[in-house]
Amino acid sequence: MTRVVDEAKLKGYGRPKGLPFNITKIGHVVLNCTDMDRSVRFYTDVLGFKVSDVYPNEMVPGGMVFMRCNADHHGVALVSTADAPSPNRELHHLAFEVGTLDEVIRARDHLRAHKVQIDFEGRRRAGVQIGVEFRDPDGHRLEIFWGLDQVGSDGHVRPPAEWKWAHTLKDAIADPVAGQDTTLQDPSLLSKI
Repeated sequence: MTRVVDEAKLKGYGRPKGLPFNITKIGHVVLNCTDMDRSVRFYTDVLGFKVSDVYPNEMVPGGMVFMRCNADHHGVALVSTADAPSPNRELHHLAFEVGTLDEVIRARDHLRAHKVQIDFEGRRRAGVQIGVEFRDPDGHRLEIFWGLDQVGSDGHVRPPAEWKWAHTLKDAIADPVAGQDTTLQDPSLLSKI
C-alpha cells in the first residue's frame, strides 16, 4: 500500500508557542538483543563503545548493558529480551556521527574487515550526510556519518534541488554538494575507495 504524503501540510507543523520545555538532543537508545555477549562485543570491539554499567539478572532478566561513546553515561543500552533478530519495523536506523570524512572511510573499511553487512555507502539526499549504513548482530540498522547539514536559527534548510544522492563514497567525495568540503585529511584513502 502506497501512502500519499502532503508535503506542505507536514512542513507546516512546528514547535508550539509557549511550550514549557525545549528538547536539546537525542539522548540514548535502548535496543533488545538475542545474545548479550555477541552484541556487547560488536558495540565495543567493532564500534569502539565503552561499557559504563551492567545490570545483573536480578535487576533485569537477561541483564542490561549501558555503553558510551562520549561523556554521557550511555548512548546505547542493550537488553537481552529479543527472541529473534529485529524485523526493523519500529526503528528504521540509529546513526553515529564522526568528526571527519576520513573516519567514514576508515569505519567502512573496519566494518568490512569484521565482515559486517553493509547496506549502503555514499551520500543521502536530505541532510546530505556522507556515511555508511550497516547491521548489528541482531539486524538493527546503524549508520556512521559525517557532514550533516546544520539548520540555523533562521530555519533555512538546503532545498531539494541542491541534494546530490551518491551511491558510493567515491562519488560522494568526487561530487560534493555546495558548501561541503570533501577534501580528505589523508588523500591516500582515495585509493581505498
